[in-house]
Amino acid sequence: MFKTLKNAWKTPDLQSKMLFTLFIVLLYRLGACICVPYVSSEIAESFAGLYGSSVLGLMSILSGGAMQYATLFALSVSPYITASIVIQLLTIAIPALEKIAKDGANGQKKINAITRYVTIALALITSFGYSILLKNQGWLVRKDWFAMLVINAAFCAGAALVMWLAELINEKGIGNGISIILFANIISRIPSMAQSLWYSVIMNGYYHWAVGIAIAIGILAVIVAVVGFVVWVTNSERRIPIQYAKRVVGRKMYGGQSTNLPIKLNMTGVMPIIFASSIVSIPATITAFITNSDNGFVKFVENFFAPTTWPYLVVFLLLIVFFSYFYMMISFNPVEVVNNIAANGGSVKGIRPGRPTVQYINRILKRVTLLGAFFLCIVAGLPMLVTVITTAIKNLNPTANVIDLSGLTFGGSSLLIVVGVALETIRDLEAQLSLRTSKGFLS
Repeated sequence: MFKTLKNAWKTPDLQSKMLFTLFIVLLYRLGACICVPYVSSEIAESFAGLYGSSVLGLMSILSGGAMQYATLFALSVSPYITASIVIQLLTIAIPALEKIAKDGANGQKKINAITRYVTIALALITSFGYSILLKNQGWLVRKDWFAMLVINAAFCAGAALVMWLAELINEKGIGNGISIILFANIISRIPSMAQSLWYSVIMNGYYHWAVGIAIAIGILAVIVAVVGFVVWVTNSERRIPIQYAKRVVGRKMYGGQSTNLPIKLNMTGVMPIIFASSIVSIPATITAFITNSDNGFVKFVENFFAPTTWPYLVVFLLLIVFFSYFYMMISFNPVEVVNNIAANGGSVKGIRPGRPTVQYINRILKRVTLLGAFFLCIVAGLPMLVTVITTAIKNLNPTANVIDLSGLTFGGSSLLIVVGVALETIRDLEAQLSLRTSKGFLS
């Protein structure tokens, strides 16, 4: 990876693209520090009570803390990501959109335009709900209609500006604009997480400083091991052997070679975790809009469905498995893959063409998806499991010396995003380097 970055930096045009990408990321981080008008300065301390207990916690992580401080880029890339997912699902359900998506570059431009419009619509809805939350929690210095209009306009303008910056990275930078911004958001929270871990382990007064340092080193070793495990699983794939028949066209013979159909172990990526986190956090998000703390629903959620309870963890893991299969079904069409293989004169070794090949690929997909779902459950559920256990110990014995790791609630999804974006960016840089360094036939 470092060798690829070094070689890319030595290439003049790639160096300019990397510098432009860093400049855009710097502009984004500056915008993430500009607060919208009429917002109280104490919002960050008040938001800490909601952070990690609802979908707002995940959105704050994806925005690099911008939502926690109600800044211009508080909505960050969330509306664009949600719009992209919605359009992707609709292209499968609506034949007209599917036809547009398959219309080459022209169709892709139309899909991108539709995605932008849906992004603005979702930004309007999200900004309205967030502004109402700010108003109900008493985080606004003015609550009249003009202040609400200005706040909503600022949030929507920030979401549109983030979308434009991401497209600039796609056009003039190294590509993957939304992923790069998302990567920068998550990386920007590492210092605050390290500070929280430092105060929780060493500065809490429960342990001797030497014991605290040893515990911190052990936690860092576990994090490094988990990162290596995530990289290994992300690069793992199940290869289905494909044999292409020989055919003669004119005086030339084509085909006859053997290749494979790669199926990644974690083909769904982080999407099942995002879907599951959004669904399971709905009750906690609803309670955030209820100002009466004595409400029966609020009490029920706090006692039985908070992120530090067992029911929350069990439902979260079951939803990850469900959405892993669901997302695989809508993103991978075995029938279309088999038809493309047959159209090029290929077949799976040892399997009859047609329906038997489709059934064979479906069986492999189910097994691979199950393994991928278990992997996501381990990565996303392990930090939550530690938090649930430490909370239970603390409830049974309030004087117990328990390390507070509640800040790692969404650590699994963040880690998957960071590793996935890093690997994808390195692969893109390697591809661009190969185009610039390979010699042509006339060289």
